[in-house]
Amino acid sequence: MSARLRRWVGHWVGGCARAVSALAVAAALAGCGASSSLHTPEVMEIAVLGFNDFHGNLEPPRLAVPVPASTGASQVPAGGAAYFAGAVAALKAQHPHHLLVSAGDMVGASPLVSALFLDEPTIHAFNLMGVDFHAPGNHEFDKGWQELLRLQRGGCEKFTVREPCQSTTPGQSAGFAGAQFPFLTANTLQADGSTLLPATGLKRFSEGGATITVGLIGLTLRATPQLVNPAGVAGLRFADEADTVNALIPGLRAQGADVIVVVLHEGGSTRAPVTETSCDGLSGDIVPIVQRLDPAVDVVVSGHTHQAYVCDYGRIDPARPLLLTSAGQYGTLLTHIQLGVDTRTRRVVRKSARQVIVQGQAYGNVALHPGFARFEPQPQVQELVQRYRSAAQPLLQRPVGQASGAFLRTMLPSGESVLGNLVADAQLAATQAPEHGGAQVSFMHAGGLRADLVPDEQGLLRYQQLFAVQPFGNSLEVRTYTGAQLHALLEQQFDDSHSSSYSRVLSVSQGLSYRYDLRQPPGQRVQDLRLHGVPIEPTQPVRAVMSSFLAAGGSGFSVFTQGQEPTGGGQDIDALEAYFRTHSPVAPSSSARIQRIDIQ
Repeated sequence: MSARLRRWVGHWVGGCARAVSALAVAAALAGCGASSSLHTPEVMEIAVLGFNDFHGNLEPPRLAVPVPASTGASQVPAGGAAYFAGAVAALKAQHPHHLLVSAGDMVGASPLVSALFLDEPTIHAFNLMGVDFHAPGNHEFDKGWQELLRLQRGGCEKFTVREPCQSTTPGQSAGFAGAQFPFLTANTLQADGSTLLPATGLKRFSEGGATITVGLIGLTLRATPQLVNPAGVAGLRFADEADTVNALIPGLRAQGADVIVVVLHEGGSTRAPVTETSCDGLSGDIVPIVQRLDPAVDVVVSGHTHQAYVCDYGRIDPARPLLLTSAGQYGTLLTHIQLGVDTRTRRVVRKSARQVIVQGQAYGNVALHPGFARFEPQPQVQELVQRYRSAAQPLLQRPVGQASGAFLRTMLPSGESVLGNLVADAQLAATQAPEHGGAQVSFMHAGGLRADLVPDEQGLLRYQQLFAVQPFGNSLEVRTYTGAQLHALLEQQFDDSHSSSYSRVLSVSQGLSYRYDLRQPPGQRVQDLRLHGVPIEPTQPVRAVMSSFLAAGGSGFSVFTQGQEPTGGGQDIDALEAYFRTHSPVAPSSSARIQRIDIQ
């Protein structure tokens, strides 16, 4: 039996059947929840550790979790893979029976240390942590379903602009071994109706003479095709989440599942602070899904919205007394779910959950919080992160193209910038083809540009410079707007409710032009909106591309959320890199696409 087959068998039968040496049998059984005691407990305690939306944040993301305090809100610095691993280890040590699950977007839109290596180091890190199951999110499809399969199965086949297998893990053969835990894709269907990867998984726990089996169903959100590049999900269909879950439960029961856990990359939000377990104000796309779930579901570990919540849904619907959880984002939180399972009836008789803040190291003005535990970094994960950080340095120096001058963030008289216009043009070029979204115009906000782009004396630009310009890992989205909506969007730039309308001017792609006059009343300041010199009519449909940040209404541009027919368009930094590779040498242009007439 191959090592890979042994690994998969171990997952499918609960992790207790791993091939181990005779000397390690006792320890292995203990780790799987087996007990030498002949006493059968009335209630078996099982811990489910859940997380979501890690997004390759191997290094501490310099984020703080707000917590209520008697003197007002305070902050706890959190995150970092080594500290996250320390938190996982600490909680596992408390529970002989445990499993660790991920509700999607483990990778994708990742910071540089992971992104440069196609997120292979993040997979390595979670292999070390002992993840049991992962339900891919929409960002796992950013680079296409073939690359998703590579992350699962390993190998060095190239499906992306970046080279795979540029670094390896010590003790591992050359190349990339893939995830040592199953990806579950219950509602991701191929043309023949089969799932892209397994739909369900089982993990069994034994104590005394009792065995309890946890059945898991993993799903991504049905809207995934609207959030990624269509080419990346070509040939796939994403089925209704609730229908999929309900159809699979009888089969899991037939396989012996006593507890049903759904791991789903879709989410919502509540009004409750992170330290409370409340359904107060529960809203979002997760709600209509949960409302339709079979009452047999015991836990839903969710994600996607980057919100943290623990909701005892039975308070809302006593017929569905499930726990609904989400652990925020970037490894800053870990949800600690505790289930008590009656060993006679084999049903959950009590359950609870709380958010554990992954406090590791202070940053800036945010000090360690004495009211919350500080976790020690796990040495193996810490070493892995450091090694990839060092390996990144040569890649950061990789040439990406030529420029005949500097692209600066400095505002032109109109409020746009040379750099902003460049990025807008790159976004348009990446999504202009019909198969990539069919964009006609592009918008870029000044706040998303974090550094000037200045070539060296030979006109050369390197990858680290592009990353410094766009470090957030935003994806691109293409949506359809009417001419009237575009006019309303541009008017939002000059909303008097903002302290500085001038700094809110969006850079636009070549071909889009308009004038504005701040002497006019709000709603009447944008004039003569044109596309390639032709006036845009109020009812005219226009396909526009923008960052996922803007598409969600970021910076107060709520009109962006009104777009129809959404299509994903890849990553922003990939678009910028591709533009330089295909258009070099690129010349900065100071010619205004926008005209401010009140200062002439």
